[in-house]
Amino acid sequence: MEFKAVRGVEDLIPPESEKFEKVVETFKDVVNKAGFKEVILPIFEEAGLFSRSVGETTDIVQKEMYVFEDKGGRVIALRPEGTASAVRAYIEHGVFAKEPFTKWFYVGPMFRFERPQAGRKRQFFQAGCEVFGLSSPGADAEVIKVACDILGALKIDYSLELNSIGCEKCRPEYKRALIEFLENRKEKLCEDCIKRFERNPLRVLDCKVETCQNIVAEAPKITDFLCNECSEHFEKLKEYLVLLDVKFVENPFLVRGLDYYTKTVFEFKSKKLGAQSTVLAGGRYDKLVSQLEGPETPALGFAMGVDRAMLLLPEIEEKREGIFLVTRGEKAYKEGLKLLRLLREKGFKAEIDHRQGSFKAQMKAADRVKAKYVVIIGESELEEGFFSFKELETGKQERVENIEALIARF
Repeated sequence: MEFKAVRGVEDLIPPESEKFEKVVETFKDVVNKAGFKEVILPIFEEAGLFSRSVGETTDIVQKEMYVFEDKGGRVIALRPEGTASAVRAYIEHGVFAKEPFTKWFYVGPMFRFERPQAGRKRQFFQAGCEVFGLSSPGADAEVIKVACDILGALKIDYSLELNSIGCEKCRPEYKRALIEFLENRKEKLCEDCIKRFERNPLRVLDCKVETCQNIVAEAPKITDFLCNECSEHFEKLKEYLVLLDVKFVENPFLVRGLDYYTKTVFEFKSKKLGAQSTVLAGGRYDKLVSQLEGPETPALGFAMGVDRAMLLLPEIEEKREGIFLVTRGEKAYKEGLKLLRLLREKGFKAEIDHRQGSFKAQMKAADRVKAKYVVIIGESELEEGFFSFKELETGKQERVENIEALIARF
């Protein structure tokens, strides 16, 4: 029987794994500088956590979650996103009672049963940030700027779309206006949007079907219905973003696909991704902590699709690095093993060819692994007590008399 990876789940082997590490390391470098600390979350949770937070009427809960019953009879779901788990951890560990505000980040796999395509997998990776305890639009501006810095450090071109979707005070009036607008156009909506219209009309604004998008383009704008608090928050946010030199475009129909958002929502998009154009997105979710039985706590965050970011990376130039030991004969090989141990103990990247092939084969191996230097140990080197040292980029080769002089070359 031939085994293959399950559809929608992919292996990451070099050089793709190297791209993955570059995205994650760059993300961590930026968020660490901004004061975020890592939280490591479970891959599966009780399914009710996601249906309650993400929303019963969302596509994620309705169609995409991997749900199963474990041996204890509990209904479990592989996590489809990270925010709900972060909020659960924040409440469960009583972090709200220990810190005036909290800044977390996470990296890990998420799972959704979707049709696999470029930039969309059934197991995919997200790197996200969450901030708890801050209601100021300045916090929104900082989080968005951190997202800009991550994509900038990865040299990814993007456009930023921004909107406010209001709060529980002003959103009901907008929903009524939207329902009234869509009522006469309902028969032209796609099948999914007809269902969304009945359950949660704001989801229609998030539809990617062209006919629905054309209808929505004429719909009332939520920004015309914002209460004073939401309007002031949004205006301040835009003011702060200008101060931080963050360029953005207002999109009054941007709502995001999750139910927990309030006020600020944003998406970073790339034209190079085609239909799956969003590489990073997020917003404010001031009611989610209390919705999950925690205290009233303002919160916001974002998640970046690591897989999508990998698609947008410029080609990584392979730099030569490290040392490769080329040996001739068993005695030279043993000396090579001792030198290998010494070099690694001193913090150098070093490799040896255990196959002990021909000199030409070992030099080819050194070139294949992109070594910067080669140290040759042969019969004459053993007899006379020296090392042959070669720099592969220049081809320059020289005789080095002892270990100390050799190490000084690196």
